[in-house]
Amino acid sequence: MCGIAGIVDLAGRGVVRSLLERLCARLVHRGPDEEGFHFEPRVGLGQRRLSIIDLSAGKQPMSNEDGTVWVTFNGEIYNFQELRTRLEGLGHRFATHSDTEVILHGYEQYGPDCVNHFRGMFAFGLWDGPRRTLMLARDRVGKKPLFYAQTADQLVFASELQAIVEHPDISRNPDPAAVDEYLTYGYIPAPRTVYRAVKKLPPAHYLLCRLGEGDAGIQEMRVERYWQLEYTPKQALTEEEAVHGLLEVLGEAVRLRLIADVPLGALLSGGVDSSLVVALMSKYSSGPVKTFSIGFDEPGFDELPYARAVAQKYGTEHHELVVRPNALEVLPKLVRHYGEPYADSSAVPSYYVARMTREHVKVALNGDGGDESFGGYERYLGSRLADRFRRLPALVRSGVSGLAGALIPDSLPRRSRLRQAKRLLEAAALPTAQRYLRWVGYFTAAQKARLYTPGFRAEVAGGDADDFLLGEFKAVEREGGDALDTLLAVDVRSYLPYDLLVKMDIATMACSLEGRSPFLDHKVMEFAARLPSRLKIRGGTLKYLLKKAAAGLVPEENLHRRKMGFGVPVGTWMRGELRPLLEDTLLAGDARTRAYFEPGPVRQLLEEHVGGRQDHSFQLWALLWLELWYREFLR
Repeated sequence: MCGIAGIVDLAGRGVVRSLLERLCARLVHRGPDEEGFHFEPRVGLGQRRLSIIDLSAGKQPMSNEDGTVWVTFNGEIYNFQELRTRLEGLGHRFATHSDTEVILHGYEQYGPDCVNHFRGMFAFGLWDGPRRTLMLARDRVGKKPLFYAQTADQLVFASELQAIVEHPDISRNPDPAAVDEYLTYGYIPAPRTVYRAVKKLPPAHYLLCRLGEGDAGIQEMRVERYWQLEYTPKQALTEEEAVHGLLEVLGEAVRLRLIADVPLGALLSGGVDSSLVVALMSKYSSGPVKTFSIGFDEPGFDELPYARAVAQKYGTEHHELVVRPNALEVLPKLVRHYGEPYADSSAVPSYYVARMTREHVKVALNGDGGDESFGGYERYLGSRLADRFRRLPALVRSGVSGLAGALIPDSLPRRSRLRQAKRLLEAAALPTAQRYLRWVGYFTAAQKARLYTPGFRAEVAGGDADDFLLGEFKAVEREGGDALDTLLAVDVRSYLPYDLLVKMDIATMACSLEGRSPFLDHKVMEFAARLPSRLKIRGGTLKYLLKKAAAGLVPEENLHRRKMGFGVPVGTWMRGELRPLLEDTLLAGDARTRAYFEPGPVRQLLEEHVGGRQDHSFQLWALLWLELWYREFLR
């Protein structure tokens, strides 16, 4: 696990070593163990290494036998031993026992198609000297990030935004359309970033940039998708066969992720997914698993009792931390690490659990991805209920919605059953895509219209932030599958890579910790995608098959409780300890976001929330993070 950066010369001026060193210096937290560089006339590759496998010989950047192909790599190739054996059989000779070298020989053998042979999480930059070609690639789901930008005479890439904007020729001018998308989704989807000049390479894509002869610039540059999850045709399995198949493929994914030359453990929330991962780790580990959990003083958000039940069942070496409101003093540090606006408040506990975990181990497995593959979000059930509600006579629908609107106060927390019922009824009449957007979004189009200044409205005119998600719905609907398949596929292409995986990558890498996600193994995801929907949601039971597979392995009380997620009680904190920070930041006369937002609507949001009349915690958190980002990066 590492931080990577590189510069390709497009104008015959060469690559300045000190500049690449500056970029890599911003990535030291991703790789504190050592640094490495490779330079030749047209390219410079840099690396900050977190040593996990082949500690002594796996130094990067790494080359093939004759030094014609070089790679700088962030991630893990879990099937590297199998691939090495296959490539050796084809005549390749290896100098190390590192998974990095498999990328080099895989590229020599298969060309850009090598990515389809890798089972793991990865982002890499590979320079093919004889072909004058740079290849950038990201893993299938987007666990490892990669950014790139083109200046007048250079192509630049890096693992994080704060590294790439160290380049003096890359503008920090923000992209208004990206800010608009951020306020819609709480994140900025690829290929856009908060900066006009910088792009994200999307998950499951690679970029090829081929230079011309001599000092000529780019002759060809293209970005291509190499993989996508397919939900049809469905597997014809009995329930018993499906349980057996799931435990087999997930067990293999866990076993592969236990390969390391350093200590490892697990992030344990007490939910079904992470609990099952710990159960399988205990099966394949020679000693007690080290587990790490976060809790809160508020019972509605605290999962520690469930995590303890799993730890006791498997005799793990268990560690806990309770996060309190004063933890928010870490916000400026988190804003720096994320590099662009990010509105998911669970970034806070994710950072704290990663920091605690890093005190004991260097690698930690987690349960990310189970919900998106096996049907774990309550909105999936909500969508089914909404479809049934839409079939009722219009008069009945109108009466029920009106009654709910009158009787259910907006002051209830977003996670309360009554508030969720009201939100369901408010959106039930909408088409599936617009309904989904209403449920997962932060600010609606109407709310943004009231919030935005005339100047900012003019800047984003002609675009529509909703287009990203609505486009994903259209794309997956064309691929077939039923209603649940559509929702799962959209989450895999949006919420998972741009919210959840960004959070896990930044939280762990900020602490120099490697996170591994067995549920995000593409073999597990492909198995799950082809399962019929009746095995994912049955009646009112979410993750039906996964819970059947976990029965006996996970404590009974963990299987059938309501999903809590990794929520943070920021709504309560904003009415108490966090209130001064909110007021001083969002209502300040010199707030940097004044150019975007009218002060009146911002003050109204804050007053309604603090006064308990509405729950605006999501929106206020998004505004707070955006203002802090402006202060940090655009002084």
